[in-house]
Parts: sequence; structure tokens; C-alpha cells
Amino acid sequence: MIQIQVVTWSNRRQYRLVLERYFRIRYDIYVKRRRWRAIARPISIEMDAFDTEHAVYVFALDSIGKIVGGSRLVPTSQPHLLSNVFPELAPAGPPRAQDIFEWTRFFISPALRSRGGSSPIAGVVLCGVLEVARKLGIRQISVVCESFWPKRLRTLGWSIVELGDVLQHEDGDIIALLIDVTPEAISSTRRAYGIREPILADTATPG
Repeated sequence: MIQIQVVTWSNRRQYRLVLERYFRIRYDIYVKRRRWRAIARPISIEMDAFDTEHAVYVFALDSIGKIVGGSRLVPTSQPHLLSNVFPELAPAGPPRAQDIFEWTRFFISPALRSRGGSSPIAGVVLCGVLEVARKLGIRQISVVCESFWPKRLRTLGWSIVELGDVLQHEDGDIIALLIDVTPEAISSTRRAYGIREPILADTATPG
């Protein structure tokens, strides 16, 4: 059974090995496979300026605690990707509020991806991001993403606003979105992936 676990600064020592594996998977996906040159480093982990004590990590763990998918939430009251790296994606200004977080580094373990369709694990992580956001009182999430994501998320029933035009970038065309975190979005995503119940682990939101 796959469950969602949340790792923050307060419980990071408990999940030290999971965190290490998480950063290595990010390196494998973003540097080795997708060849994002801007984040390449001479070590086999991928960390950026926003992996700080403020980051909230959303992990999909299997029955033996192995990480099979993940993502990250960063408060927009702190430096984040849209405000500090791609402000041109939001000409009116990046949304900032205590209850708006930025969503980044969504991934599924490469071995579990489905050819010709979305992996079931993707549904678990997407639901997990929304469930964690609701649990933490997050009203909206912003995201810098590839230009195919708006259509995909709307198909899932997510309410989104495009904050600007698509930007042609060396690592692929990107766009900034603002997404409402709602019970309706959670319900429609569960239906799309055949998820019947909440997937947050009982210990998933540390204080």
C-alpha cells in the first residue's frame, strides 16, 4: 500500500535515509535523464536554493518505506522559484501570502512510470499534494511547470489560473500557474485515479 508522508525540518532526522534517497532520485531524473543543465552539479544529488528549513516534502512511500514518488512545497513568504528565478512568468507579480505555497519537484520513480498513460503513483502524489495542502491550511499553490500541465490539471478538475504567457526555456517551455486547493479537486483527482480514500499516513503532518 502506498501512503503519503510529510517531512519537514522538525522531523527530518527520522527520515534521513528517505531524504538522501529523494535528492538522489531528483538528480537521476532532472540532471541525468532530463538534462537540466542549470542545476547540474559534480555530485549525484540534486538540491537547490529552496531546499531550506522552510520546505515541506511530500513523499509517496510503499509498504517497506521505499520512496516511489515525491514533491515539495515552499511558502511564498520565503524566496521561491517563481519570485527569485522566473518572475517574468507572473507579470503582475508572484502571488505571496501565508496560505499560498509554491509546488515544485513533482516526480514518480522512473521504474514505476506507465507508458502511454499516467502512472497510478502520479495520482497518489497529486492527491497527496492537495491533501497535505488542505491539512496545513494552504489555500492556493503556485507552480512553475511545463506548458502541458494546464490542460492535464484542468482535465483532473483542478481550478487554475495562468499567471502569464508560456516562456521558451532551454530545458523546455514553461508557464506559471496559481491553483486553488479545494475538496472538489481532491475528490475529482481521486475519481480519476480510482483512489477510494485519503492517502495521508496518520503521522503525515508533524507539528
